[in-house]
Amino acid sequence: MTAMKSILVVEDEPEIARVIRDYLQAAGFTVSVATDGESALQSARTSRPDLVVLDLGLPGRDGLDVTRELRRTSDVPIVVVTARGDEADRIVGLELGADDYVVKPFSPKELVARVRALFRRVDGRDEPGDLIRVADLEIDVPRMRVTIDDRPVELTASEFQLLLAMAREPGRVFTRGQLLDVLHGVAFESYERAIDAHVKNLRRKIEPEPGTTRYVQTVYGVGYRFAGA
Repeated sequence: MTAMKSILVVEDEPEIARVIRDYLQAAGFTVSVATDGESALQSARTSRPDLVVLDLGLPGRDGLDVTRELRRTSDVPIVVVTARGDEADRIVGLELGADDYVVKPFSPKELVARVRALFRRVDGRDEPGDLIRVADLEIDVPRMRVTIDDRPVELTASEFQLLLAMAREPGRVFTRGQLLDVLHGVAFESYERAIDAHVKNLRRKIEPEPGTTRYVQTVYGVGYRFAGA
């Protein structure tokens, strides 16, 4: 029997936290709630949730700082929930390593859909033995493992799925909209700068030297492609 997925909800507004908890529990998840950044980090260390739903506008240590701290030691999937209208805040959250975001006011059903889509990306498995090699880069698909010159590279679920989609079709140019579809199944919105943030993080982790584009290349005015052999 498959164990229930556990989710840590970090939200300081009690009514919003209750709604998120109730909808996620109704969807079959085990949910715990933290109301500030410090307790969120402590809970993440002790209970090791399968996913974190994280409000940015927390008292004291805010959500961006929590994201930064989580990413130092963990690749736990993170869905950012924010009332901040500034696009820059959402981009910073993604660049720090968040996998997805929703903006308040939001539909609880949409949040559940985002969570399920993210779990599908994390849990997705292809046929045994599916291995992709390009130069020094190797993608072990069933294990969701990436190495460069035999050195493990820690990727978030979103970064892994973007890399895998492009590496499966080297040379193909993907638009940002197509890459959004890779992450969500359907594009919930045309927020294509989110892809730029994920690609920036991906390059930082896999490219041999800062500023180089050995693997993931920009096609200006269109999108990105994987360079191939």
